[in-house]
Order: sequence, then C-alpha cells, then structure tokens
Amino acid sequence: MDPRRLRLLLELSRRGSMRAVADELGYTTSTVSQQLAVLAREAGTPLIERSGRRVRLTPAGQRLAAHAVTILAALEAARADLDPEAEPAGVVRVAGFATAIRRSLVPVVAALAETHPAVELQVREHEPPEAMALLADDEVDLALVYDYTLAPRAFGRDVVATPLWTAGWQLAVPAGDDPAGADASPGVLRRYADAEWIVNSRDAGDETALLAIAALAGFVPRFTHRADSLELVEDLIVAGLGVGLLPAGEPLREGVQRLELRDPAADLRSYAVTRRGREAWAPLALVTRSIEARMGER
Repeated sequence: MDPRRLRLLLELSRRGSMRAVADELGYTTSTVSQQLAVLAREAGTPLIERSGRRVRLTPAGQRLAAHAVTILAALEAARADLDPEAEPAGVVRVAGFATAIRRSLVPVVAALAETHPAVELQVREHEPPEAMALLADDEVDLALVYDYTLAPRAFGRDVVATPLWTAGWQLAVPAGDDPAGADASPGVLRRYADAEWIVNSRDAGDETALLAIAALAGFVPRFTHRADSLELVEDLIVAGLGVGLLPAGEPLREGVQRLELRDPAADLRSYAVTRRGREAWAPLALVTRSIEARMGER
C-alpha cells in the first residue's frame, strides 16, 4: 500500500470529509476519492461508505486507519534516523498552558539559545484541549498539557505523553471564612455546597475533579463563573462571587485563603506530549530532553 494513500485515509478519519482532506493536503476532492478507491482495491475490501451526503469509514477502514498511525509514524522515525548525528536545527513549535511554559519551557530557552543557536522555539499559550487539537493537526510539535488525578486525560496511541511534574491544588475561599476542622475533601467542599463556583473557561478538568469530590459529599456544585486567568479567579473570590481551585504554595493576594484538599486530593499533573514517531526528530528531542532534565533538577 502506498503510504501517501494511507495518509489520505487517516486524514479522512480525522476530518470527516473528502473536501476537508483535499483542502488540508492540497489535492482536489476527485483526486482524494480516486486515491482512496485505489487503496480499497489494494486492501481488498471497502474502506468508505456513504452516509447521507457525507462519507464515513467502514469498520475495515477504521482498522486500517489505526494501522496507518503506526505505519506513518514508523516512516517518520526512519527519516529522522537517517542522520542521527546531525546538529539539531529547525523550528520547534510549542503549545502549552501558561504555568508549564513558565515553569518547564522558559528556563531552558536561554541555555538552548547558547548551546544550540540553530534551534528556534515558537511558543503559543493554549489550554490542553486546544494544544492537543493543534498537535493532532500538525500545527505544533510539542504540547504541554495537564490533567487532574480525579479527571485523568486519555492519550491516544498516536501520541507519546511524558510526565513532568505534579502540583497540589486547594480550595480557594474568601479570607476570614472559618477554616476550622480537619475534614477530608468531601467535608471541605460540603461547607460550600450553596456557594457559587468558579471553574476554568477553556478546560473542563477542574470542573470534573470538583464534581467527583462533590459527589462524595452528596451535592452538585453550581458552576456560575468561568475564568482562564488564575489572577481573575482570585479577584472574583475577593469580590465575594464564589470559590474555586488554586495551586497550593503560590502567593495569594490579600482577601483569599486556601483550604487543604485531601482524601482525595486534587493534584494537577503536567505532561509533554509529542506525536508518535516525531519524538526522534533531533530539535524536538533536544527540547524535550532539556525540559525533562530541568524537571529532574528541581
């Protein structure tokens, strides 16, 4: 089977229409259709079928698309392996959430600029769903993402996720609230069952984690406000508009206090994610190794 046709099938599985595949890869729609018909003859079984005005993959097409991930990744790895001794050079595109960029990426930028000036970094701030979508569309080479222990993120077979660091998160409430008691997390949240809650506006991880704890406490939180900025979360709390999660150990503005969450804890876990087969590309491997080494020093 021609790997170029496998690429067309894989893109069709991701994008859902031949027109979208054609636009993405620079073909005409008829060329995409013809090449997929050839691939079906090579495979000896129908790979696509009509569904109204659209097409969808048959079960056989879905299985072959899953194989295509591994096959195409292996070809990319083979190309990257042709000159393993070459000096890393090129543009590495990174998308990640702000804390990971500050904590994991920025500290290695100066060192890389000095030791490997031919490697250029392009940084984009995005929450995990956005960063993972950019990675899937080959818009970035590296995604710095997170999940919570109570809301684990499912990574597909087409990516490699490397754990970086873990940080505890606590319940942030207005200063002066009575923090008495040594309750476990459900008991802590139960005190605020009637409060308005503040959650992330671009990722549902903290919302899912809070729902899990609140379920143990016997209530459903009322998620009223959504904010991406942690500073804005603090401002909303000071204004008396609600409560929400903030990282433990970070400085707090006046008027905010944190309550410990344990049994279960709401820990945030960060990851460096690359497309499978791309991790051997010399500039990307250099960046990911540098980030891992930096984390090991902490």
